[in-house]
Amino acid sequence: MSQASAQLKYLRMAPRKVRLVADVLRGLPAHEAEAQLILMRQRAAPPLLKLLRSAMANAKNKQVKRETLVVKTVRVDQGPMLKRFLPRAKGMATPIHKITSHVTLTLAESRTKFTPRFVIIPKEKKEEKKKRKASQTKSYVPKEKVEVKGDMKAAGEPGIIRRIFRRKTIA
Repeated sequence: MSQASAQLKYLRMAPRKVRLVADVLRGLPAHEAEAQLILMRQRAAPPLLKLLRSAMANAKNKQVKRETLVVKTVRVDQGPMLKRFLPRAKGMATPIHKITSHVTLTLAESRTKFTPRFVIIPKEKKEEKKKRKASQTKSYVPKEKVEVKGDMKAAGEPGIIRRIFRRKTIA
């Protein structure tokens, strides 16, 4: 059984909050864990999704099939703490601890082949989106020219309302 792992260091998030998301992933097939992370609303989900995809790419380099990958371990440790101070009344200061996390994710090859329950469609890049929109939008070309007849207002002539409510008054 081969394994592939990836590390995420100095994530500016408390380990306690990251562990809530990491606990969901343990034991899941890799493609199902990916689908779970895409749908999660927690702030820790996008960095963990990027980490999972990195571990899947590392497994691909070791010639392991994606359908057989399972999340074996997800370890979330505390990284260094950035210490800052907030000035308070009477010359005092309140400490602010900006906590960081180190995350290690390990994927293992399973004997069983999992059939994906979800289809993950990748987001299209901005350049591709602009090209697609440009090709879809058509410039307006009138089929025939409309003629103005009789007492209908011509294009350059001001209307009756405009003549009544002018900016400058007639003296």
